[in-house]
This record gives sequence, structure tokens and C-alpha cells, in this order.
Amino acid sequence: MVPTGTMANQLAVALHTRRGDALACHPGAHVRIHEDASAAALSGVQAMPIGDRHGFDAPALDELLDECACGWPPVSLVWLENTLGEAGGAIWPIERLESVSAAARARGCKVHLDGARLWNAHVATGTPLPRFGALADTVSVALSKGLGAPAGSLLCGPRSMVAEVRRRKHAFGGALRQVGVLAAAGLYALDHHLARLADDHRRAARLAAAIADVPCWDVAPPATNLVLARVRPPWRLAEPLCARLRAAGVICFPNVAREVRLAVHLDLDDAAIDEVVARIRATLRDDPA
Repeated sequence: MVPTGTMANQLAVALHTRRGDALACHPGAHVRIHEDASAAALSGVQAMPIGDRHGFDAPALDELLDECACGWPPVSLVWLENTLGEAGGAIWPIERLESVSAAARARGCKVHLDGARLWNAHVATGTPLPRFGALADTVSVALSKGLGAPAGSLLCGPRSMVAEVRRRKHAFGGALRQVGVLAAAGLYALDHHLARLADDHRRAARLAAAIADVPCWDVAPPATNLVLARVRPPWRLAEPLCARLRAAGVICFPNVAREVRLAVHLDLDDAAIDEVVARIRATLRDDPA
């Protein structure tokens, strides 16, 4: 167990690469845009984006790996993510992931799956968790997102890596004396909060439908628990809208510069969703300006 998903991811980078290597990921990967360039700063590894915000396929990966023979940085690690956070919790289909994983392994690459919201993909699709786990050499999962534990993430993999990961975790500042407290909360969350993620998905769909006609944005139907609303002109940036909503008690932030992100979680019941809808409509009303 580690304190954060970022630490779990960076441990995976350090474990599977050498300085001067590259990792292949989709452009919106958390490891590329939300971890303060730590792969480069801590491990000397460059992120090479391919595909789009919904991932990439095996031919795109093969095309990138072909370039490694032409003087490009060698890709030693292929980075998967499910659900896709920057795409609003979209699900990277398991069949596509399996073909990418097979292509990576055929070319001698290690594979990591950033599964901060893997629980959501599991509940939404019915795909067994072991099938997701078989995709990768290591998998990171969060206990503090949909499962609702107060903190903590896990880096999962074969027993052969445990000693090395623990050494690196200590070097990264993640050797917690208090880990038993976090582990207890995580075990409770796994036992009691996994199946109820379907409630978050249902409420997110209801929220999206109820605010879709607000004229300042375009709302995409959510795949899981994240609702994205892309601003319309005359609005240019999402933060001014988010600031108004936060002042009204609806806690939200930009997903990217021009998208508002609303995250549905276990602290929101049906009545809370109704209140969120009412506050959004009362705050933004029908005037796009």
C-alpha cells in the first residue's frame, strides 16, 4: 500500500524502466498530465503519447515501436488506463486492451495498468477483475476514489517484485508506519463498497440528463461516474463556470481547460443529486452569458 495513486504509478515507472527509456501512453494519461512530469524528474523516462483520449490500439503501438529502430527513445513500458479519467471515466474495452497487451509483450515491453477506477470498469462491464489483471505486469488501484476509503492506493504484481518495490517505496517517502490503519479502511471498502458503484453510475447518468439543456455547455452521456460538460461560446474556459458552481456549493473543477467535470461518489444519494441539479440550474439558469 502507498499513500497515493501517483506514487503507485511512479513506482511502476521506476520498476519497469531505465533512465533514457520511454513509456507509451494515450495523450490524456494521468501519468503524463497529472503527475508533474515525475516520470522524467524521478526516473528519467519520457512519455510518448499515441492514440487519443479513448486510448490506442495494437497497430498504433506497433507503429510507435517501429520508430524505436530509427533513433527514437526506446519504449520499454506500455501504459494502459481504465477507466480513462481525462475522457470522463470512459471504458477502454477489454478486447482492445488485450490486443494492445499482447502486442506490447510480443515486442518485449512491460505493461502497466493504471486502474485508479478499475473498480468502475469492472462493475460497469461485468468483466472479471482477474481478466483485467492478466493484461499487465503491474496494476495500480485506488481505494480512495469510488470505494470511498479515506486514503491509499495499491501497486499489485507478482511476489518477485515485492522486495524491490518496497525498497523503492521507502526511497520515494512512502514507508508508512500507519499503513495498517489505511489497509483496514481499504479492506472494509472492498467488502462493502464495490457493488454499490453501480449506484454512482446510475446517478451520474441521471445528473447528466438533468443538466444537458443548460445552454452554457454540452454534456456527454457518462460511461461510469464522471460527468463532463464542454463549455459553449461565449464561455471560453471552464473555470469561471466552476467557480460560480463552487460558490453555490457544487464542488467541481475543470477536467481540461474547456470542460467542467462533476464526480459522483458514495457520499451523494438520490436526494443529493436532486439538490445538485437544482443548484446548477439556479446558478447558471437559462442565460449562456
